[in-house]
Amino acid sequence: MSQSGALSVEDLVAGYSPEVDILNAVSVRLAEREIVAVVGPNGAGKSTLLKAIVGLVKPKRGRVWLADRSLDGLKPSAVARLGVAYVPQRDNVFPSLTVAENLEMGLAAALEKPLASRLEAMYSLFPRLAERRRQKVATMSGGERQMVAMARALVPEPSVLLLDEPSAGLAPALVDLIFEQVQEIHKAGVAILMVEQNARRALALADRGYVLDLGCNACEGRGRDLIDDPRVAELYLGVAPSANIEDAV
Repeated sequence: MSQSGALSVEDLVAGYSPEVDILNAVSVRLAEREIVAVVGPNGAGKSTLLKAIVGLVKPKRGRVWLADRSLDGLKPSAVARLGVAYVPQRDNVFPSLTVAENLEMGLAAALEKPLASRLEAMYSLFPRLAERRRQKVATMSGGERQMVAMARALVPEPSVLLLDEPSAGLAPALVDLIFEQVQEIHKAGVAILMVEQNARRALALADRGYVLDLGCNACEGRGRDLIDDPRVAELYLGVAPSANIEDAV
């Protein structure tokens, strides 16, 4: 079976126990060179969706495709080698290592690529990291750590980047910096599927968006259209533009 686009998720059912399903037939499509935001209320299953795509959670039913390649049943390491990079919300860096050492770890998914040129490419994309390449990550700010995590994920030149709550816990100025960096990654040609607590900000940046609720597809559409939809705004975005929507799952 062949699928169009960069990534396709079809009717995915998944959870952390046999008795409870967190995702109930969720479907998501990511086209090449596209940013897609996944938003929704707390516990909707947004983070679980990303974990199921990369094989950290085993789907009970449904299919996941990378272009025309099925990812069903593959281990996370195999998914990474095929070109899907994943940046989790927590524990996404090695604090005791330097920036350069963290980035070197990213080549585990593509050992055949030249290290020096990939590091320089990341320093060009993340100039702040170039200035701090010998600094221990433990001494860096939350925003800088998030940049290290994203840069390490991009070292093997993936075609798809999955971001789980990239702005979570950051000060407003650092949130701006992270969203600017997401735009730069997109300009470099990487398709991005982003779960984000700052729903309005994410949808404003995204080409398209999906709203999940109770583990199901609630609605989808162009990012700006979802922001302007009164029903979506009332039920899922809140009345204030600064409203944050968090996902504990």
